[in-house]
Amino acid sequence: MGRKEFHTVRGYELLQQGEALTPSMEDYLEMTCRLTRIKGYTRISDLANALHVQAPSASRMVQKLAELGYLDYERYGIIRLTVAGQQIGAYLLQRHQTVERFLRTIGVTENVLEETEKVEHSISGQTLRCLQDLLAFLNRDNEWQQTLRRKKRLAD
Repeated sequence: MGRKEFHTVRGYELLQQGEALTPSMEDYLEMTCRLTRIKGYTRISDLANALHVQAPSASRMVQKLAELGYLDYERYGIIRLTVAGQQIGAYLLQRHQTVERFLRTIGVTENVLEETEKVEHSISGQTLRCLQDLLAFLNRDNEWQQTLRRKKRLAD
């Protein structure tokens, strides 16, 4: 049996550096994906409002994401996702929805969006697929839901 190496959270982040976007970049791409699904494009002001940040901050991040090839952006113009941006944005949106659905399924009711944001940036693709499989199974089996509700009522 091989020796396992443990790292701090930051250590794992450093091991993946160069492969992954920062959580902030992911949030911008995810929100851009959400907003562009409505009109096919978005603007800095729409993005800034949706993420509750100042327009100059949104503009800087959009420029970074454009440099990385995820967005097409003209200064003071519209923002569109590139093909790569669409693919990653769709994945990030699906990841967010899966984590949120999982948390709601297990009974989390307070600060669900905040909890989702904290969790979604730290799970791997494999963990996401396992969560999706678990949710699919749980949705087919109502008995476990009734058992969970009973146990929660008893605990309250």
